[in-house]
Amino acid sequence: MITTDRPGPRPQSAYGPAPESMYELMREALPQLNLGLDEWTNRMMRWHFADDTGSPFWLSQRPTLGFDPLRDIETFADLRRFGTFDVNRLRQAPVRDLVPRGFAGRPFRVFETGGTTGAPCRIVNVTRLGNDVLMYSAMLSSRGLAGLDIVAMTPSGPHAYGHFVEGLADSWGGAVCAIDFDPRWVKHELRSGRDGESYLAHLLSQTMNLLERREAGLLFTTTRLLLALAAELDDPLADFGIRAVCTGGTSVTAEEDRLLRTEFLGDVQWIDTYGNTLVGHALPTEPLTEGGCGTNRGRNNHGRNNHGRTYHLAPPFGEIRVADTADWTGTVDYGQRGRVVTTTLLEDLFIPNLIERDSAVRARPHPWFPWDGVAQVAPADDTSLLAVTEGVY
Repeated sequence: MITTDRPGPRPQSAYGPAPESMYELMREALPQLNLGLDEWTNRMMRWHFADDTGSPFWLSQRPTLGFDPLRDIETFADLRRFGTFDVNRLRQAPVRDLVPRGFAGRPFRVFETGGTTGAPCRIVNVTRLGNDVLMYSAMLSSRGLAGLDIVAMTPSGPHAYGHFVEGLADSWGGAVCAIDFDPRWVKHELRSGRDGESYLAHLLSQTMNLLERREAGLLFTTTRLLLALAAELDDPLADFGIRAVCTGGTSVTAEEDRLLRTEFLGDVQWIDTYGNTLVGHALPTEPLTEGGCGTNRGRNNHGRNNHGRTYHLAPPFGEIRVADTADWTGTVDYGQRGRVVTTTLLEDLFIPNLIERDSAVRARPHPWFPWDGVAQVAPADDTSLLAVTEGVY
């Protein structure tokens, strides 16, 4: 079993993102990030498919795979032998079957997805949330933002996002002021032919009451709700003491991005991650520019990304790939659009080759996160595979 000690407080920067140190802080906080993808894949195969450490969920499937993960999976590329993952397995599995035997006696929590593509899926959390907190906290520290109190306009109850925000604040002894937020109710309203506006007003009212107290420096929410909040507030977000807004979950168009940056956020930093409960957080970059912290120095002739913000999932915990829409095993060229396919390689959760609901443009490595990413994420045009109801989350 792999464990990581919690690091002590980190010095904060008075300036913006520091590409020279952001990833280094993450690797210092979480040494597993220094491992190669193939080495980590081998560790996770031994963890998830050995009789003494694996989960009943995966151990029961081992005899039906047609290969032996302990013997035949030697590299990350070999994981394609699993084929694409059917999330209905997570919907149907008894929750205790999802807990690896190597975690016997350890406390765990059950997280559920928001139901964007149907009935919620369930996963278990033992160490995963702590790892996410370490990486995100390092990113905030490099931006001079760690240590602030938080307004959480995030899903509550069984949803991982709200628990993650609480864990993040706990890592530095911060306060979280949260709202009641059930994203499934909005989706229910939309699927029933109603507009969900009354529930949206309920969420905004709760959040505005917290913002008006001017006690927090960070706001966590979704991009859909940030847009709704921008339309509701009469004063700039910075006037409420907010130094940065952190979003995730739903996609945002180029025009919506421009509107938020130029007419609402001003000097407030915007940290937007891409991902979901199953894959975790793909971390954001800013567009490369000449000079300053967004230069293209040290790019090893990879060339420039021209897609605005890009999102990068940290190996070896997983991969985010832009696949050929006609063949999920193929990868599109840089700058081309395709279907997002993710693989999650965690002690808590192993999901190989999950075809996501989104399409994206394949982005080159970035100085902040030197591995492939995605850009211009949007719901996939092909809706034959998934029925998508985004709502506010």
